[in-house]
Parts: sequence; C-alpha cells; structure tokens
Amino acid sequence: MPPVFAHGRLRLYLLKLLDEAPRHGYEVIRLLEERFQGLYAPSAGTVYPRLAKLEAEGLVTYATEGGRKVYSITEAGRAELADRGGELADLELEIRDSVSELAAEIRDDVRGAAGDLRREMRAAASATATQVEDESWKAAKEELRKAKQEWKEQARRAKDESRRAREEAQQARRQAKEAQERAREEVQRIAAQLQEQFSKSGGVLGSLAGAWLGGGSAANGTAAPSASAPGPSGAGWAEDLTPTADPSRDLDRLLDRFRDDVRDAARDHGVTPAQLAETRAHLAAAAARIEAGLRPGA
Repeated sequence: MPPVFAHGRLRLYLLKLLDEAPRHGYEVIRLLEERFQGLYAPSAGTVYPRLAKLEAEGLVTYATEGGRKVYSITEAGRAELADRGGELADLELEIRDSVSELAAEIRDDVRGAAGDLRREMRAAASATATQVEDESWKAAKEELRKAKQEWKEQARRAKDESRRAREEAQQARRQAKEAQERAREEVQRIAAQLQEQFSKSGGVLGSLAGAWLGGGSAANGTAAPSASAPGPSGAGWAEDLTPTADPSRDLDRLLDRFRDDVRDAARDHGVTPAQLAETRAHLAAAAARIEAGLRPGA
C-alpha cells in the first residue's frame, strides 16, 4: 500500500488541525481517522513524536489539562501554515487520492473474499445438492450478502470523502486568490493616499510620489506626467508583476517595487533633512494603514 502522507505532509496537516482548535494527541488521531472515513488511522507512535518535534521547533505549545497535554498552534506555526497555503491545498487533493486508493484496495479485498466465498459455496452445493437449504448454506448466503453490503458502504464513504476533499481544495485556492487580490488592492489604495499626501506637501515629497506612480514634479523643474501616465489613483502601477499562488510573496514583491521607485526618485531629485522628516511621517502613516488592512477580518 502506498504511504497515505508524503514526506513532511503529516507535519503540515497536524498544524492545520491545531489551527482549527487546540487538541490533545488522542483527539488528533481520532480526527485523522474521521477525515479518512475510518479507512486509515495513524498510531500513537506516529503522531506523538511529530507533535513533540513541532513543540521543540516553537510551532506548537501545550498546556496540561486533566493529566493530558493539550496542544495549540503558535504564531510561528500559523505563519508557516500561511506560507504553505498552496501546499496545503495540494495536500487536501492528496488525501482525497489516498482515500480513493485505500477504498480501491478494500474493494479488491472484498471482491477477492467474495470470489473465494462463491467458489466455496459452489463446491459445497455440488457436494451436498440435496441439502441446499440447510443452515450452513443459509449462513454462507448471509455472509455473502453482508460482504457485498459492507463493500457498498465503504465505496460510498470513500466517494463522499473524495468529493469533500475536492471541494475543500477548490475553496482553499479561491481563498488564496482572494487574499492575493485584497493585498494588491490595499497596497494600491495606500499608494494613492500617499501620492495625494505627498502632492500636497510639494517639493521633493511631490517628486517622490510622482516618480512612484508615474508623475513628475514641477517644484524640481521636471516635466508633468503625460496623458498616458497613471493618474492619482495609481491604476496600472506594478501590473507587470504577475500574481502567483502565494499572496505573501506577491506582497513582498509590491513592497520591493515601491522601495525601488522611491529610492530612484530620491536619487534623482535629492532629499533635505526637513523633507526626510516629513517623508518619514507619511511612510509611518502608510505603514499603519497597510498593517491594519492586512489584519484578519479587515
């Protein structure tokens, strides 16, 4: 039988379960068995050492309740879970495939057992044709009926789990894409606000804002933006940065672009101490807005 979890994937899935709620080790084992509809249950020797390793790495912590350790995910654990969001979606698909493979193996085992039982029944019928309706024959028929019923039930459960896993993976991808779009929109919104504030201040601050969003600075003698340049809304800024499946990485790329654009403007036009102080105040306000926008539930 192929492994249910590829290397390192059980560790990731334990973080997902602890992110849902604090749990003790036995509850984690039971939840894994439920996710696989009873087709697979990891042993305590598989789960507890991995929980201890996650605790040693600072990704989970525990508290003792009723003589048992109740594990909770830490902020570091949530950060790793967020960084591996795409991998977690793939893991949900792998779990679906594992359930399907386990169900297929069970189906083959049931079919093989049913085939052996039928052959035994035919042999018994041939040897005892005059006793077809005796108790042993009835018991054999009942066993065959139960075997068929059990196979149908396991196949149905495997199919339901496969469907749920596919829907959860699709939802995870949609959420990742929505988070990426929200981060991009928030950066563009803050960019527009910065340009508006910088433009009011004039001087080099206006030049920095114009250079970042495609404008010019009349105070330093540079040409005004052309009709084709992006307007105050910042529309079109950083559109050449193709989005990936990782919103955190996309946000880092947007911030790198912003930093490079502002540095270029400062190098071209120069910055006085007074202008630097004013710029620092504007950037502090922008940082506070971005941080507030990226908080959960914002």
